[in-house]
Amino acid sequence: MQNNNSKNQITGLQRFSDLLPAPHPLARRSFLRSLGLGAALLTPVAGALTGVARGALAAGNSNVINAGDAAILRFLAAAELLETDLWQQYTELATGNEPYMGAIEAIDDDFPQYIADNTDDELSHATFLNAYLAAGGAQPVNLDPFRTLPSSQATGARQIGRLTNLLNLTVDTSWWIRYRSPRNPDFGATFPQLINIVDRPAIPPYDLPSGSKQIQAIANTAAFHFGTIEQGGASLYTSLATKVSDLTALRIVTSIGGVEVYHFAIWSDGAGNVPAVKVPGLVFPDIATVFEGDPLREKDLIMPEPCEFIDPNLPLCSVIRPTSPQNAGAMAAVTALTKSGLFIGQSREFFQTLHALARAADNAYRICG
Repeated sequence: MQNNNSKNQITGLQRFSDLLPAPHPLARRSFLRSLGLGAALLTPVAGALTGVARGALAAGNSNVINAGDAAILRFLAAAELLETDLWQQYTELATGNEPYMGAIEAIDDDFPQYIADNTDDELSHATFLNAYLAAGGAQPVNLDPFRTLPSSQATGARQIGRLTNLLNLTVDTSWWIRYRSPRNPDFGATFPQLINIVDRPAIPPYDLPSGSKQIQAIANTAAFHFGTIEQGGASLYTSLATKVSDLTALRIVTSIGGVEVYHFAIWSDGAGNVPAVKVPGLVFPDIATVFEGDPLREKDLIMPEPCEFIDPNLPLCSVIRPTSPQNAGAMAAVTALTKSGLFIGQSREFFQTLHALARAADNAYRICG
């Protein structure tokens, strides 16, 4: 687990998970305190850490952020705001809705805690990136005008505007096979879905019975979506890091990107524990037995297999994949998230804003010397 002491040193925000009424106690990492509820949910609060960020800039002997680095950090701030929004929804229901929490715990007893911690991490990323942008003279990102999507009506869900839609997801589960294969999508490889999850909810849209097949299928969908989101973040940060010019900005991108990889490792391992369940249009098999002996699908083979990297004539290497701009860059991330249904119901202005941020990030280039 991450170092609690470093978390305790961050001030200016209150943990989102600490604001939720939990049906049973969860051990909380204590950080990001003293902000009111409404602001914690609805704003990036870039000004809260401006003094800290200015000190960091001074230590790095830099006064302003160049345009390319600012574009990269702005897109990453937007991505983290979107991640925070979806993880907040998961936390509300995984800690405040008994049937959903039970289904989540049927996958792993620690999942409610992990979900809450993942939420806190993404919130800290968004807040830090916006504060650093503001301190360096760049415009921070505010997606508040687009918090218009409805909340779940299930017990535990806060009735506030959302940026993301978790009720109609098409979850890309091909990462399961990709990371067990010696092939790399950067060289044109494609991979089948482990499980076909099409237009399904990952949180209960309304209260469902405890122990029902419906609530377990929803929790199982969420378990795979967790891995899908975080492996995408790992690729995105790795891809954009190659475009960063300033060493402090590079330190930020690689350090936050490392946490995305950490998250992916947790969810990749956990997804293999989903209980077998069948509902109309969706089947989760008993992964531990059905795929035993299949090196591309077997449950316990979670370490990334060596694959093609840089040049197919070089030896295979265990790496994050994909990392090329066309497969893992900002616009590639926006396209994948859009295809997943995460933004169903969003406005034209939302997509225009997100696409503009993505294009600017992808157009950035490394300045040397």
